[in-house]
Amino acid sequence: MSRKQVFTGSPWEPLVGYCRAIRVGNRIEVAGTTAMKDGEVVGKGDPYEQARFVLQTIEKALAELGASMSDVVRTRMFVTDISKWEEIGKAHGEFFRTIQPASTMVEVKALIDPLLLVEIEAEAIIQQ
Repeated sequence: MSRKQVFTGSPWEPLVGYCRAIRVGNRIEVAGTTAMKDGEVVGKGDPYEQARFVLQTIEKALAELGASMSDVVRTRMFVTDISKWEEIGKAHGEFFRTIQPASTMVEVKALIDPLLLVEIEAEAIIQQ
């Protein structure tokens, strides 16, 4: 089966040895994605803005692999403050309200940068 990968230029991709997203057959896995752009945190202090940016990044990666958000079957959200779940959930709902993938949101102690408030993974299956 062929593999197609998407890279976003994150400084961690070559260091850790991963890609933003990978497609194998009709499955796409999107790595944990944060609100980083050009080495800077987007939406500092704002979980809603960070979640929106993350979901836009995921949407772009999916498009590069021939998919869309409507192909997403699962998301996982890692948040540093679960009391902000509604703000993050609002952003998630803006992208997935009609798609309604299986989703999980859990609180974690920290992300790779202390200014990051949310990290999201996604899985998609493309109908063939």
